[in-house]
Amino acid sequence: MPESQLLTPQNSQVIFIDHQPKMAFGVQSIDRQTLKNNTVGLAKAAKAAKAFNIPTTITTVETESFSGHTHPELLAVFPEAPLLERTSINSWDDQKVRDALAKNGRRKVVVSGLWTEVCNTTFALCAMAEGDYEIFMVADASGGTSKEARDYAMQRMIQAAVVPVTWQQVLLEWQRDSARKETYDATINIVKEHSGAYGMGVDYAYTMVHKAPERVTHGPTLEPFAAE
Repeated sequence: MPESQLLTPQNSQVIFIDHQPKMAFGVQSIDRQTLKNNTVGLAKAAKAAKAFNIPTTITTVETESFSGHTHPELLAVFPEAPLLERTSINSWDDQKVRDALAKNGRRKVVVSGLWTEVCNTTFALCAMAEGDYEIFMVADASGGTSKEARDYAMQRMIQAAVVPVTWQQVLLEWQRDSARKETYDATINIVKEHSGAYGMGVDYAYTMVHKAPERVTHGPTLEPFAAE
């Protein structure tokens, strides 16, 4: 039977490439706060609350000399994960990265990184050609130095058989069925925190329609008192 084209918690692994401040400074293809939100949402889907427990690799480039430290919001999701430091802009050139991917034993690699047109593209093309991996590029958890740079890089990768996805698409593809209760609550919590208006709608439906308690505790609600 041919392997499923869908991403599942059993056939996927994730790599985060160079989510470091100096790299983020150059991003112009997406709002940078949105980029960070989407990246952390993807990270939580992979690991937080053991939602799906997807094997995850984090790699960095020239941390001390140029790029700075990986976003703390990302590291907080993986407090024990090693950071695979490199000198090459292409993660595939570093043996540690190749070994980490091989150890995970999964052919579908979900990629989030900076920049789309450089680090992501070179890794994707080499990992497919030399490592026989399938690459799923998370477009909205990656960023380029301009819209044109991002767009042409994505086109180049798509022509080479990279599959373009979005972070929320990956999350919901892993969940797939609301009957999978072992991961459903964790998935919904990630949606509430990171899915913008969709998350707000879920919060509204839970509390106003289904009368679920609010997600956070807060002080007392004081009744209206018209000023005289």
